Amino acid sequence: MKISALMVLLVLFWVSDFVKAKRPNILFIMSDDHTSQAVGAYGSRLAKLNPTPTIDRLAKEGMLFENAFCSNAICAPSRATILTGQYAHTCGVHDLRGSIEAGRQFLAIEMKKAGYQTAMIGKWHLKKEPADFDYYCVLPGQGKYHDPEFRIRGEKKWPKNLIKFEGEHSSDAITDQTLKWLKEGRDDSKPFFLMHHYKAPHDYFEHAHRYNDYLANVDIPKPDNLHESHPAKFGSIATRGYQDELVPHIGTSIGNRNPRRSYAIDLPQRFPQDYPNDYDPSKLSDREIKDLSYNVYLRKYLRCVKGIDDNLKRLFDYMEKNDLMEDTVIIYTGDQGFMLGEHDYQDKRWMYEESMRMPFLIRYPKTIKSGLKTDSVVSNVDYAPTILDFAGVKKPEYMQGRSFKSTCETGKEPKDWSNEAYYRYWMHMAHHDNPGHVGIRTKEFKLIYYYGADYQGENQTPPAWELYDMNKDPFESNNLYDNPMYKEKRENLKKRLSALRKKVGDDGLDFPKTEDVIKEFWDYDADDREKARKISGEFLERRLTELKNPKVKKN
Repeated sequence: MKISALMVLLVLFWVSDFVKAKRPNILFIMSDDHTSQAVGAYGSRLAKLNPTPTIDRLAKEGMLFENAFCSNAICAPSRATILTGQYAHTCGVHDLRGSIEAGRQFLAIEMKKAGYQTAMIGKWHLKKEPADFDYYCVLPGQGKYHDPEFRIRGEKKWPKNLIKFEGEHSSDAITDQTLKWLKEGRDDSKPFFLMHHYKAPHDYFEHAHRYNDYLANVDIPKPDNLHESHPAKFGSIATRGYQDELVPHIGTSIGNRNPRRSYAIDLPQRFPQDYPNDYDPSKLSDREIKDLSYNVYLRKYLRCVKGIDDNLKRLFDYMEKNDLMEDTVIIYTGDQGFMLGEHDYQDKRWMYEESMRMPFLIRYPKTIKSGLKTDSVVSNVDYAPTILDFAGVKKPEYMQGRSFKSTCETGKEPKDWSNEAYYRYWMHMAHHDNPGHVGIRTKEFKLIYYYGADYQGENQTPPAWELYDMNKDPFESNNLYDNPMYKEKRENLKKRLSALRKKVGDDGLDFPKTEDVIKEFWDYDADDREKARKISGEFLERRLTELKNPKVKKN
């Protein structure tokens, strides 16, 4: 009996090792601010430029998600949500000041428990040491585009162990370090989980010099709403003011619209070499200035994207030669979307589609058919559970997301899939003049509530609601909140948003004064609207004072 029991144990151990060995490698690739409009497979206006042939391969040989969304369109919160499987208010990373310390880097911890070798290479941006990974090589903070430095494990305490790559571009150096780890650091007896993160194409965009001439003579296709950025039915008092008086003061502009935050001002100062030698804005119309700035902006952005795509070809070529492609789940995404001139906006932060939507492509030929697309609504809080599911790991209870692995493998979403994404932007009027807001995105509709207050419930901008029919109005030109034909839909979505806030645990206890503002204007009756008009005037007065005397206050 003892021999028989011993044999059973040996068989069980052998089966366990065999199952672990058969688990797929998982390569999670994420770029910073790479939006779906700049991925060819998404078929946007930029697709004709063929910006991402390598990334597009993942769509051709795998699956493309049309409705993948972030829950907070800013770098650190999105990265924290992906790493923890928790919303920003749960993991505590509401904004760029947040961090995730060792012991809470849950995705790395759970993958290691499952027998994976884990590595984090590239942009980290979560301040604390990524110590829960077996290996890391990460940029300090935002990192540098040129001559990058990386923090690694070493004899000194974090963050003092640095390696430097003079003369290199960050996208090249990050790929070099990943290839080095695959060649020299990987344990062939284990599956690997590798997070490979690019700094590019983060603002301000500094590409490798070899791309100086890429798209140099190309007039980049413009969004229809670049010049006609604020048609009569777009936005609300929150984004326009009572009588459009706040249009110049909400959201960074491409042209001269925003006197405080404008690429028409910033880009000529930062990159004069990209403008004509005789550039003189005083001799040009606003439209001409905007067109020039847009083309400089997009060329630099797309040159950074080109560097990513070319480097991924290097990475995929190595994996092909070493028989890793077929045994690896490959995911490509950005940490959020990005406004590329739509509505004359730049940067992310908005709940508008171009900012909230994330590219999400996944390839694993063993279980995912080629060329699939889905309109299932998924969120970045679902990424960690999905990765764990592919690794054969049950989602831990502390993760708030849900795996969509079955959708990847069948092309069909589960019957009980909620198809609603939660969004909350906390950094009220910081950096790019975006009001604080919260909302819900379903397959068909988007409801945005601009409550317009900071963490103390102060520095208020006018609160308002916006409702968009995403099937009929994909570029969000027509706010339907006050349209009587959509009253029932509006009230239903407000109830869903309220229920969703409770479900995800955004109860307002972390910033109760802000929650008071949210509650005050929730009904948005006649008194609320009158007060919003008053707040609009008060904010305009403050802003004009700041512009006259920048020392008064500048976010």
